[in-house]
Amino acid sequence: MSTVPATIPEVEHHHVELDGTRIHFVSAGRQGSPILLVHGFPESWWTFHRVIPRLAATHRVFAADLRGFGDSEPAGASHDSAAAAEDLHGLITHLDVGPVHLAAQDIAGGTALRLLAAHPGDVQSITAIEMGLAGFGLEGLADVTHGGSWHIGALSAPGIAEMLFTGREHELLGAWAFPAMTAVAGSVTASDVEEFARTYARRGGWNGAVGLYRSMLTEGDTLRELAAAHPITVPALAIGGFGGSFTESTLRQVTQGAVTSVLLDDVGHYVALEAPDHLAAAMLTFLHEVDVRTT
Repeated sequence: MSTVPATIPEVEHHHVELDGTRIHFVSAGRQGSPILLVHGFPESWWTFHRVIPRLAATHRVFAADLRGFGDSEPAGASHDSAAAAEDLHGLITHLDVGPVHLAAQDIAGGTALRLLAAHPGDVQSITAIEMGLAGFGLEGLADVTHGGSWHIGALSAPGIAEMLFTGREHELLGAWAFPAMTAVAGSVTASDVEEFARTYARRGGWNGAVGLYRSMLTEGDTLRELAAAHPITVPALAIGGFGGSFTESTLRQVTQGAVTSVLLDDVGHYVALEAPDHLAAAMLTFLHEVDVRTT
């Protein structure tokens, strides 16, 4: 397995020290309103590597590795979505680019909602990509008796991920995780799997995912309270593939204003890898409309 991080010519790599942890992110683009891309599981910033050049033609683009993922510092045992949200706030403050157009995917939903609730001035719009929220139905994915996935319990149980997954990262991601939820044949390449597996193979490489999935199973009440007290008021875009209208229905429950919805036919869960052109086009149309209304 390669130990050399993957990259593309269009991005620059950076590290920043935030609240006792080291966060890795990439940047691209020199002009236009700022976009912050936040990955899900089992991913890193690399999940957006085909989308970034398309967005960077007209926007400043930043894609972060959440704490415990990618080339950011491994997370500690108590890591959770609240800490991840504060990391994003720290990054936006460090970059001095807020408010950003936030795009969050998959399990990053809880982190995004917490950021919006605690630091509303950081975010100009929210794009939810194949995203769910604890307290609004996401916990159902842990119920294997009704079609849920076994990996949620395995990641949430103390020590199990490290015990079972260490040394099997490439097989787990390449033979199960991506094939199980990908609809576009060949869209997740061997090189993609190699890059993702490289980062999970680090010592403590599963801790970020463990923290976010453990949060997902315990923060439902908290997220409902946050959404009730601080509903999303910025423009919102829901993009669904594999999950169909689930992302849209989730976003509508926590958003006070209108929600724009884009459903991508014949696209699986990993939208940024499977349909980068469609994702970029949907985002650029939406962000242009938001920028026009706010300038």
